[in-house]
Amino acid sequence: MNSNYIIRNIGCLVTCSGFSAKHGKEMSDLGIIENGKVVITNGIISYVGHSSDTVPVECPEDYEIIDAQGNAVLPGFIDSHTHLVFGGYREEEFSWRMKGDTYLSILNRGGGIYSTVQATRNASFEDLELAAKNRLDKMLAMGVTTVEAKSGYGLDKETELKQLRVLKKLNRDHPIDLVSTYLGAHAVAKEYGDEKAYINFMLQEVMPAVREENLAACCDIFCEEGVFSVPESERFLLEAQAMGFQLKIHADEIVSTGGAELAAGVGALSADHLLHASHRGVEALAKSHTVATLLPCTAFSLKENYARGREMIDAGCAVALATDLNPGSSFTASIPLTIALACIYMQLSPEEAVTALTINAAAAIGKADSIGSIDTGKKGDLIILEYPSYRFLPYHVGMNCVQKTIKSYKL
Repeated sequence: MNSNYIIRNIGCLVTCSGFSAKHGKEMSDLGIIENGKVVITNGIISYVGHSSDTVPVECPEDYEIIDAQGNAVLPGFIDSHTHLVFGGYREEEFSWRMKGDTYLSILNRGGGIYSTVQATRNASFEDLELAAKNRLDKMLAMGVTTVEAKSGYGLDKETELKQLRVLKKLNRDHPIDLVSTYLGAHAVAKEYGDEKAYINFMLQEVMPAVREENLAACCDIFCEEGVFSVPESERFLLEAQAMGFQLKIHADEIVSTGGAELAAGVGALSADHLLHASHRGVEALAKSHTVATLLPCTAFSLKENYARGREMIDAGCAVALATDLNPGSSFTASIPLTIALACIYMQLSPEEAVTALTINAAAAIGKADSIGSIDTGKKGDLIILEYPSYRFLPYHVGMNCVQKTIKSYKL
């Protein structure tokens, strides 16, 4: 893979410049350069400026020249919340939901996550890897250059480690960069039946093995009524933090439990879902460094009300967007659909949606210092649209506007 590029004749260069999450009104500042140029040297952005500028480079013959032909260039998209590796599918449950069955009612009758857990336990390493690779290929074509991916479909030691090992291999072999998250606390394993006992098992038996093999940078928990309570979630997260994990939380998805407040209190990278976050929770996030990661495709698929994205941004939150790719509640990796839903139903502006999928998504996985914007010193992950403006992203509803993805080589 080439690692030296000169991209010139960029009609609208959307830099999203910055090295940390953008809050509130800052999310509208895209750092646009008209008639821009970007130079990537050894996979790292070495120059950002105007096409008319003369940029001396050593051995110019080593650079691939790309003419953007007046089209828009943006940072590569970052999908900061996915469940990429899983076995089996749950297409029948989609029909059940259309008939009115709720997520928790399906879960209580043995469906939902437990169906995927069994299928993932039964799946071979090779089958999981191939299926996930195929999903990543499609995501790359939509301009995704980094993906956060969770375990959580094993609920035992062997399968959780298997999922994370698949992710580690894919991160080595696939062009897309992967940030792995341990989500053993996705549901209470039936073998335990008690949240406290299961959390003890994870802390004592599974997570030390995850750390020993360096299989995950982050740790996540499904803090929700009927799953993991706020007190047990807090205990789990604080102990995970002491082990060296960065923290993420599935918070306030189905009912308001105080998950957003907990995320801000423990300094989590992100609080995700937030469909039922309280006003106090929104205020806590706005005052913190925790990113509010919203997942509109999940609300769409579950026919739920959307998270209050407009309110959160107006309150001063740093908002990110992600697909929540999973086999149950959001079987899609569509960035175009995510953008359309966020703008049309969550009232984000096109500028805010771009920020939410770039620099803020990078912050949601602890990578804003190296990806998420077109700044010198960052990885050369860029996309060229087939249109002259980023505003086509929500306007061309549900359609892929990416003409070319430029992915820097693995460093």
